[in-house]
Amino acid sequence: MTHTTTDIEFRTAVEIEDFQCGRLRVALDYLAAHSPFYQRMFRENGIDVTEIHTISGLQRIPFTEKKDLQLHNADFLCVPPAKIIDYITTSGTLGDPVTFGCTDSDLERLAYNEMKSFGCAGVAPGDIVQLMVTLDKRFMAGLAYFLGIRKLGASIIRVGNGMPELQWDTIRRLNPDTIMCVPSFILRLIDYAEQHGIDYRNSSIRRIIGIGESLRQPDFSLNLLGARIHEKWDVELYTTYSSTEMGATFSECPYGCGGHVHPELVIVEIIGEDNKPVADGETGEVVVTTLGVEGMPLLRFRTGDMSSKITGQCRCGRNSYRLTPLIGRKNNMIKLKGTTIYPPAINDVLDNTPYVANYVVEVQNSFAGTDEVHVKVGLNSPQHFDVIKDLKDRFRSRIRVAPIVEIMSPEDINKINNPGNSRKPVKFIDKRRKD
Repeated sequence: MTHTTTDIEFRTAVEIEDFQCGRLRVALDYLAAHSPFYQRMFRENGIDVTEIHTISGLQRIPFTEKKDLQLHNADFLCVPPAKIIDYITTSGTLGDPVTFGCTDSDLERLAYNEMKSFGCAGVAPGDIVQLMVTLDKRFMAGLAYFLGIRKLGASIIRVGNGMPELQWDTIRRLNPDTIMCVPSFILRLIDYAEQHGIDYRNSSIRRIIGIGESLRQPDFSLNLLGARIHEKWDVELYTTYSSTEMGATFSECPYGCGGHVHPELVIVEIIGEDNKPVADGETGEVVVTTLGVEGMPLLRFRTGDMSSKITGQCRCGRNSYRLTPLIGRKNNMIKLKGTTIYPPAINDVLDNTPYVANYVVEVQNSFAGTDEVHVKVGLNSPQHFDVIKDLKDRFRSRIRVAPIVEIMSPEDINKINNPGNSRKPVKFIDKRRKD
């Protein structure tokens, strides 16, 4: 794979860390000069940012929590409102959505980030990318993808999410080579193609870039969803990880060994239960410090996502560290019958069950105070066997324990999955008491 020596990701690990320390110094000075929230934090905690010169020095600074953004949203803005070009909100996965303002510089940074991420996944000038994601509803990702593909020099087809018939009509007419979408939607595309006699295996598509759901296990092997897609459709599969708060995307390269971190855009720490960094390769919470953000930069923001950091050179030649596929969100961890699991593990079983049309997973406190998991499932068609027993057997074989299973109509499940105020399908509902 060719690259330029000016790309920091291909420099040595020492050079990358020195580079990031320099970028951190600029970011800290900027926050001290322009952020009402961080000015207050530094003052209340007696922090002199001029004394922090290294990544490890960040440990002297308190974390920024989601609740800080919710309670003090306006105090994070570092520029006059007149400088904001685009307003974005988070999806509100863990509560009230948070508004972010992007300046013209921030939009350029987003474009640069996605240009690098798409390039990392093998997209090149002249390729055609079909975007099966929304570009409206105050959603950052769709806009970022558009800007990045444009900056890369590839072509874009903005179809939006859903609508398998329109997606296949577009593929037939315009011959895109790349699809970007939520991975579970690929199964709907395949199902539609099989029902309507579309020879999808011989279509123009040769690459699928997934967002919002992982296609791999933490050891980089395909998970059940990824394996099911690959078994049906022999195309290149890529997983990405991104969030509105960090304004960055970590994309796999063709070797599929983790999401590459762009050192010029974000510093990543992996934090353990003691709030201190864990050893490389150990699982912990992803904590990010944004670099180069003008409108609403963040310092040591706790994402709630659980992953681990992989160091050492990737086979693609990059020396920047990588993140393993997420195992779930820290707040969504479930303790079921003594076994620790995360919702994606449950989703993976259901996504790989051919007779399951849709589903929702609900967790609540039991009378004993432990976690009780209810899986509500809609079926594609009536089955001539004990569906509940079959599903429980599937769960036990994959995650060792079985939740409570309830069969409902696909229509009722669809209403739960798609409430009017949500941009993303709701597949997990946490009803546990938060002490």
